Amino acid sequence: MQATVELFYDVSSPWTYLCFHNLLPLTRELGADLRLRPVLVGGIFNTVNPSVYQSRENPVPAKQAYMGKDLQDWARLAGVTIVFPPKVFPVNSVKALRACLWAEEQGPGRQEALARALFEAYWGSNQDISRDDVLGRCLAKAGLDPQAALNGINEDRIKGALKTNTDEAMRRGAFGSPTMFVNERDMYFGNDRLPLVAAAIKAAQAI
Repeated sequence: MQATVELFYDVSSPWTYLCFHNLLPLTRELGADLRLRPVLVGGIFNTVNPSVYQSRENPVPAKQAYMGKDLQDWARLAGVTIVFPPKVFPVNSVKALRACLWAEEQGPGRQEALARALFEAYWGSNQDISRDDVLGRCLAKAGLDPQAALNGINEDRIKGALKTNTDEAMRRGAFGSPTMFVNERDMYFGNDRLPLVAAAIKAAQAI
């Protein structure tokens, strides 16, 4: 049987950027169906995982230094550039995520193209994706009409879809981004779990 992989993601996370970048070719190589599901990770943290904020307020210096090295090691392995934003972090990603949902309605591959443009703008070149002008450039890069999108993201159904995705992710056990599900029930968290995701896809397809 064909495996389906859902990626619940927020473009404000560097680890999600790595997972997005690595998961797309993995699912294509293995013939799995990939569904991109934007979520507001801040809402998830506020509701089920407030320890994230506590760790930011009281960081462990040695752990923080290692996490920076770890992130760059993974980025180098993936062949992507990740520069931690010196001023705008965490970024307000609400408009960007709503734009990703709107982009999905515009045709196959549009959400993927926009998400990649947003990841690259924020993590690759330190652009504030909460700003309409930056978001507009990302939309144009993805082959989408910026003005139509900026109008569309204010529609109630788009706003509701982001909340629905976020609530669903938490209901199914998510506590952050990136969270992946193989065939709805089998959950994995984080870029470093991709070998397990690959194994789960192969096992599902062997049935």
